[in-house]
Amino acid sequence: MKRQDANAIDVPPHAGMDNGRRRVLKLLAASAALAGAGCSQAPQEKILPYVSMPEGLVPGDPVFYASTLLREGYGVGVLVEAESGRPIKIEGNTLHPASLGAADAQSQASVLTLWDPERSHIVMKQRQLATWDAALDAIAHSLRGPDTARGSGLRLLTGPVSSPTLLAQIGAMKARYPEAVWHVHDPAGCDAASRLAKRLFGGPARTIYHLDRARVVLAVDADLFGPAPDGVRNAHDFMQSRRGTPRAHLYALESAPGLCGALADHRVALSPAGMEAVLEAIAAHLGVQGLRRHHMADAADEEWVRGLAAQLRDAAGTSVVAPGSSLSEHGQLLAWQINAHLGNLGRTLTVAASALPTNISTAGEPSSSVRPEDMSSLVDAMRHEAVNTLIMLDVNPVYDAPGSLDFQDALQHVPCSVHMGLYADETAHQAVWHIPMTHELESWSDARSFDGTPSIIQPVISPLYGGRSPHTLLNLLAHGQTRDAHACVRETWRSLWRPENDSAMAANWETSLRQGVVVDAQPDPALNLDIHTLTELALGGGHTVSQAAELVAVFANDSNIVTGRYANNTWLQELPRPYTKISWDNAALMSPATARRHGIRSGDIVSLSSADAHAKLRVPVWVQPGHADGVVTLPLGYGRRHGGSNAHGRGFDAYPLLDMQHAATRRSRPVLLRATGDHHAFARTQHEMTQAGREPVRTVELRRGPAMPDGHNIQDVPPTGKTAHHGSAAAAPSLYPAREYDSYAWGMSVDLDACIGCNACTLACQAENNIPVVGPEEVARGREMHWIRVDLYWDDEKHKSQFQPMACQHCENAPCEVVCPVGATMHDSEGLNVQVYNRCVGTRFCSNNCPYKVRHFNFFDYASKDPSSAAHANPDVTVRQRGVMEKCTYCLQRISHARIEAQKSGRAIQDGEVVTACQATCPTQAIVFGDTNDPQSRVSRSKASPRNYAVLDELNTRPRTTYLARIDNPLAKLGDGDG
Repeated sequence: MKRQDANAIDVPPHAGMDNGRRRVLKLLAASAALAGAGCSQAPQEKILPYVSMPEGLVPGDPVFYASTLLREGYGVGVLVEAESGRPIKIEGNTLHPASLGAADAQSQASVLTLWDPERSHIVMKQRQLATWDAALDAIAHSLRGPDTARGSGLRLLTGPVSSPTLLAQIGAMKARYPEAVWHVHDPAGCDAASRLAKRLFGGPARTIYHLDRARVVLAVDADLFGPAPDGVRNAHDFMQSRRGTPRAHLYALESAPGLCGALADHRVALSPAGMEAVLEAIAAHLGVQGLRRHHMADAADEEWVRGLAAQLRDAAGTSVVAPGSSLSEHGQLLAWQINAHLGNLGRTLTVAASALPTNISTAGEPSSSVRPEDMSSLVDAMRHEAVNTLIMLDVNPVYDAPGSLDFQDALQHVPCSVHMGLYADETAHQAVWHIPMTHELESWSDARSFDGTPSIIQPVISPLYGGRSPHTLLNLLAHGQTRDAHACVRETWRSLWRPENDSAMAANWETSLRQGVVVDAQPDPALNLDIHTLTELALGGGHTVSQAAELVAVFANDSNIVTGRYANNTWLQELPRPYTKISWDNAALMSPATARRHGIRSGDIVSLSSADAHAKLRVPVWVQPGHADGVVTLPLGYGRRHGGSNAHGRGFDAYPLLDMQHAATRRSRPVLLRATGDHHAFARTQHEMTQAGREPVRTVELRRGPAMPDGHNIQDVPPTGKTAHHGSAAAAPSLYPAREYDSYAWGMSVDLDACIGCNACTLACQAENNIPVVGPEEVARGREMHWIRVDLYWDDEKHKSQFQPMACQHCENAPCEVVCPVGATMHDSEGLNVQVYNRCVGTRFCSNNCPYKVRHFNFFDYASKDPSSAAHANPDVTVRQRGVMEKCTYCLQRISHARIEAQKSGRAIQDGEVVTACQATCPTQAIVFGDTNDPQSRVSRSKASPRNYAVLDELNTRPRTTYLARIDNPLAKLGDGDG
């Protein structure tokens, strides 16, 4: 076999015989993984199930393990469901502060990454097969030279690190090699905020928001609810505050429509310079001391800005101004000044120091913290050939470092470069050595959450593809010998707990594993920030300012694959983006006015270049309503050259246009645009975003009145004059037979006022119900298989958007049932509209007769295209073959499991025992499911709300899924603004 065939998994697919070889390799890899999983692949060390789970493994009963996944270096607590030793599903851990029982799309999709047969399998040296021992010998030999005895040529490059064990090992490495340098590369981070944190606090620090305490929140291009370490917690906390009394207000300034803007009472689309102008105007209205004006606040309506400043002043101490990554250091400082002036520090937001390793004292010298350096100093050292050995742990700087650094060229000056990662990615192909890394679900480790709460990462399966833990490699640098990760982690916590004996150590260890949070864990103490320090810093100047330009590029993390880390994950690739509904691709977003000014339309390919013409991109454009004028948003994470066949060649790579050497912020820069005349076709899942007069989404107003303690109530009649539909309302005359349910009558309620459009429910449904991926070509034909779609509706007049999750409505008068010639779709005794797959003959009459268009036909045997589908499949759900209709079943398998458990105890199913997959994962708790025959159940109480209505209720389908209308709060109105 030729050399290129040996690495066929990591090169682009080709037609003919080569494509066949790729297919064989993928199937062989998946078969090997499945064979191992079926033969007791549990880790050698003792792992413990979650608090309430039994110790024994009962065939057919799942076991849940509490563990932690990493997000930008910080931990997010999860529960991993294992069936017969196979991890198949991930949900949130209710005891972990970062999840509180919910899980975003990226956390749930990590189980697919675990089983991905295209993960790296073998150690490589200059893209040739090698061994683990050979790699260790090469590293040891590189560190033996006289010039490297004190580590002068040793550099360590990682992402953000919160692991106590890894930090301890870095500290030990520094003690052994005092002249070694640790660098941190964070492609998802905000460099302006990091620079300001160092000036304010003397080192790396992070902001912790307490949105459950906030009454007014201003998000300034801040993705508070996105795929970040605190995204799920922020969404949960804000909805707790919004449901409170009085109702919390959210205002959003953003360039491109985001999740904050969807939930906001009012949003304004602005460029980064315009946002900073608004912040300056707000600070001036509030009387902030030490203000140095750089902009004129002409980017937004002055009356709107004055009203916003008044609301912030009235909510002093219970407000938040959250700056985003596109703002310059000046904009970040303005947000801090406003928060300090309002007394928000220590109340609605706190600051904690990022954990740093400690350099172990030697020869009586006092220990000191080891502070990381940035990427610029590393690249400079490499170019001057001052780096002899470079160890890169789980980073991909050849791909995602700013293009102005040209990391790939600098890497050629390093004699011994070692890359450890999940995939043979772009950096692996340029490094001398590549070592496969274990997934978080395969190896022991630990991590701290966004607020500093520590947890232990316990594996649920042995390494599928022979990967090694970063702790094992780093232990070689720290102590000169390899050591398994389990021993490293236990030793760390033994030193931190200092137990009296082995029994105490064992008790702490087992409790920490069972609950997913370390025993007696406490959040980090808050750092103090004196308002006088902010004033002096503002007066002292030295900060950079975003300048207005004709066209500004804003670089944003992709909503699904973030910075490219999840690019080979097919679940996340196929998941439509919240606002564009684009799948398997990225697009340069711009406003309709900007597009008209340049004479381009959606799909047109344009050339974007920097002012100095050193960087140039060809990108397809998507014209996005609600986008800021004069701004083009470039999603990161696409244009991959290596890292798996699903990642390769999708979309465009925006990283070459990033500049961290001359720009005020790495996340935005002025660009020039030129039309090319070429066109690109996008695969999308929704093509019409107007309601066409049918009102699938409705809005009610919050009115003053005596009905509620705060003097407000909900108006019973929506603005259109149509009354809300109640599930208990008398049915209209119908030819459908009347049905009575003596036991349970299952139903669902979805609160549109809480839905942020994050797509977590769609991913949870896909993982739970074995829904296959169809690929971009089939998506373009309208053949996506997601059982839940999150529809987007845009109102051009009000410049507002609204999301609506839509799945099978389980109609009482189901139009699909009467047209099925074989009775494949029918009612069961508990009101569910069930689908009998082995009866379905694929006529698709039911889909034609469904007014909600929530049925999906399996045109091809999509499941067979995924070589690892059998590994992560839920055994409680049928894997459908080609030619049948699929749809939501209200997670019938979960209902059956709860019924069996209740029958074993001789009782009825209690409210809350059945939790559907979409309900369990929703961070804002927008979805409620239960027995509508029980008037005290949560779903019955939700359906009794005056906001309750059914979609297309005029058709008399009587859906069992109803919705709570969005609340429009007139008290939050500040003026018309600009949109």
